[in-house]
Formats: sequence, C-alpha cells, structure tokens
Amino acid sequence: MHRDRQALRRRALDLALWALICAPVLLNGDGDGPGRWAGSWLGSWWAGAAGAALLGAAVAIGRRRPLTALVVALGLSAVHGSQLITPQYTAALVAFGFLAGRRSTRARPALALFAAVALAGLGVVLVLDRAPWSWFNLVAALLFAVVVPWLLGRFVRQYVELGAAGWRLADRMEREQRAVADRARLRERSRIAGDMHDSLGHELSLIALRAAALEVDRGLDERQRAAARELRQAAGDATARLRDIVGVLRGDDEDAPVTPRDEPVRALVERAGASGLAVTLREEGEDVPLPEMTARAVHRVVQESLTNAAKHAPGAAVAVRVVRGPAEVAITVTNGPAPSPAPSVAAGGTGLVGLHERARLAGGSLAHGPDADGGFAVHARLPATAGAPPAPPPAPTSAREWDLARRRVRRGLRQVIAVPVAVGVVLGVVMLGFDQYSRMRTVVHRASYDAVRVGDPEAYVLARLPGRALPDRPAGLPPEPRDADRCAYYRKDVLWDAPAFRFCFTDGRLSSKSVVRDVPNEEQRAD
Repeated sequence: MHRDRQALRRRALDLALWALICAPVLLNGDGDGPGRWAGSWLGSWWAGAAGAALLGAAVAIGRRRPLTALVVALGLSAVHGSQLITPQYTAALVAFGFLAGRRSTRARPALALFAAVALAGLGVVLVLDRAPWSWFNLVAALLFAVVVPWLLGRFVRQYVELGAAGWRLADRMEREQRAVADRARLRERSRIAGDMHDSLGHELSLIALRAAALEVDRGLDERQRAAARELRQAAGDATARLRDIVGVLRGDDEDAPVTPRDEPVRALVERAGASGLAVTLREEGEDVPLPEMTARAVHRVVQESLTNAAKHAPGAAVAVRVVRGPAEVAITVTNGPAPSPAPSVAAGGTGLVGLHERARLAGGSLAHGPDADGGFAVHARLPATAGAPPAPPPAPTSAREWDLARRRVRRGLRQVIAVPVAVGVVLGVVMLGFDQYSRMRTVVHRASYDAVRVGDPEAYVLARLPGRALPDRPAGLPPEPRDADRCAYYRKDVLWDAPAFRFCFTDGRLSSKSVVRDVPNEEQRAD
C-alpha cells in the first residue's frame, strides 16, 4: 500500500509539472518571437502540440534520466530561438535544470553537457556568420536559465541527504548506546567470573592439595586413604565445572581463550592456514622482543583481520605483512574480493572499533577500508619500544560523517552563490573586452576618410576602410540618400556611434560620403 501511494504521488507530481511547463507552450503558440529558425510552421497549433508531447516524454523519463529530459528542453528552446530564452520553453529549461541537479548523483555529465551547448552555440555563430554578441547572449541564458537552477537543485539534494544522514547517524548512535550497555554487562560478567575463579578456584586447589597429602599418609588405613582420593577427585571435578561456568559468564559471543597469550604471529597464521584460509605471511626486519602491549596488539590485529576476511570474503586470498623497524612495527593485512558473493553475515561493528582502541592504548594507530582492487585492507603502526604515550582517541565515526555531510551542504550553498557570480564576472569582462575590440575595428581615421573620393570603385574604397562596419545604422541619424543602393557606417570615435562616417554606394561606386550627426529634431530623423 505504501509503495502504491508513493507511485500515485509521483504520477500526480509529474502530471502537475507537465501541465505547468506546457502552459507557456500552448499560450504562446503563435511563435512571433524574433529568434525563430524553422519558419512559420513553428507558429502553428501543431507545433505547440508537438512541443507539449515532447515535454511529456521528457517528464516521463525525467526521474530515470534527468539529463536526457534537460537535453529535450534545450533542443526545443534552440529550435524556437537561438538565444535559448523563449516565451514557450524558458519555464521548461528552469524546471528541468533544477530537476537535473536534484536527481543526478554525479556533476561531471551535467558540466560536460553545459560545455557542449556553449561550444555548439559558438560553432553555429561561426558557421552562420552571426554577430558574436549572439553567442554571449546564449551563454548568459544558459547560465541563468539552466546552470543556476541546476546548482540550486544540487544544493537541495545535498540538504536532503544531510537530513537522511542525520537520521542514519541517530539510529547508529542508538545502536552504539546499546552496544555500550552490552559491553558494560559483559565487563560485569567478566568481573564476576574473575572473582569466582580467584576465590573458589583457590579454595578448591587447597582442598585438593590437602586431600592428596592425606591420600599418601601412611598413618591412615586403606579406607581413609580411599576417602581422601575421592575427595581429591571431587575437588578436581569441581574445578573443571568452575572453568565451564567461567566460560559461560564470559559472554554469549566471547569464547574462552584456547590459545596461549604469547602466541607468535607465524603460529597464528599457520593455524589459520591449516583451517582452510588461503593466507601468506611476509615478515621483514629483525625479530626482537616487543613490549607486552605492542605484542598483544600485533596478535590481535592479525587475528581480527583474518577473522573478518574469512567471514566477509570467504575464499579470497589474504596477505599478512609485518615490518619491524627500530622505532615501530607496521602490520598490513589485505584480502582480495570474494570469488563469489559472500552470504549475508550480520556485522557486529565492534571488532574494528576494539582494534582502534587497542592500537591507541599501545601508542599506535590503525586505519582500514576498501582498497583499489575491491578488497579490504587493515594498516596498523605500533611502537617497538615501551613508554610511547597513547594517541588521543579520534572523533567518533558518526561525528565525522555528520561533519562531512554538513561540509558538503555548505560547499553546495557556496557554489550556488559563487559560481553564477564568478561566471557572470568573467563573461562581463570578456564581453567588455570584445566590445572594445569591435569598436576599434569600426573606427575610420580622418586620413582614411580624406583618401577616398566620390566616384571611386566600391572595392577600392572598402580596401582602405576597416574590415568591419557598424552592423546597423546608428539611431538618430538623418535619412540615407534615395539614390544610394546601400550605405556603410563607421565610427569617428571609439566611444560613440555618432557622429559617424557614412559611405553610400550606387552601381558599385562611391556616390557620397559625409559625417552624419544625431539630429535633434525628431521629424528629421530616419524612420
């Protein structure tokens, strides 16, 4: 039922989104905007219906392929207007840009798409010989209609992930609190077991000793010595039962020690290999006696690492490397990925935590995690000499993960603000520089103006003028001569469009040249 409600809710949201982004398409279906590329057909009702259908397809695939949906919106906008900003599809661009950032896990594909759109626009400008300003307008539209909503969507995604991480960490902290309570209970059991062993074991040992003395006493008859023998045997049986009880009190998941406390690493590895684990040992350095805390930590690191490898990656090869130096001992235990999927094993989560604490108390450090080959590695560094102070305990894993999630959200917020500002500043500087360069290319010096005469061939005149004229007639100038086929305008000053030099051509020759100025009388201006 819950899944059905979620599916129904998603469908309702998708339908609402489709209706919102289709409304501008249907309401602006006349297509009279200035940037149309595909002719009058785009202004028909059928074009609006086709656009709405494509937007519906984009909404349908938007949850699984958000970037594909954004590409559909970009394509529709590009067909209707070279600057991407159109009355019909700007809302779709903003919506799909936001959803692409909200639903995509990786940023690189989206960045590659934005770069591809900008480069494609530059190619169109160069091929069609359009004014470079159209490319600047396209980049600005891409930035504010697509990139900014995409950054906002990524920020929302990271914020939601922060909340989810908070709930996960709260659940983990609750489990850790239960684990702390369990450890306290086990410590109490161990204390009781130690008390029983120290008190009762000592008394039973004394009883057995005295019974053995009576058993060999020559002053007693055979019946008495038999009774003493039975008493000694009963004391031994009681000691064995006490050992069993102490083993029970050690805890549900804690076995009684069955290996010597000073067992060397080589013996531990050989015992693991004899049990079927594919393990190799490599020892480097001089085998010198280690401090007791360090020796126990080395044994425990190797033992726990072999146990985890056998539990979580059965059948994988395990490599143990112990490097003994004058100041420290480095232990590395690595295992490859399991040859086949390992069966689901409930992880207690306390083994590696205990190793961290044991290494810290010995004055060393421990690190663990997946390696590049898909396996797992444990690295420990322990002091080779006594007297090393314990390292301070690291921050809890929950706290580190929470801090990392908060940093991601703060970084996302900075990106939402900083990226558009930085790109806008760079784009503005580039546009300003290009504007100054364009102005300089349209300036005619007085000497060049005086060098051409009325009646000169048009090719001769243009060869002595700058390579680019003003794209349009400056506003406010008087009308052009009626007999002129065309007129070209050039700046007299780099900062202003008027006054300007005007060169008019008729039948391939220069028919007039003049300096034209802004006409103060509105009735005398050109239409």
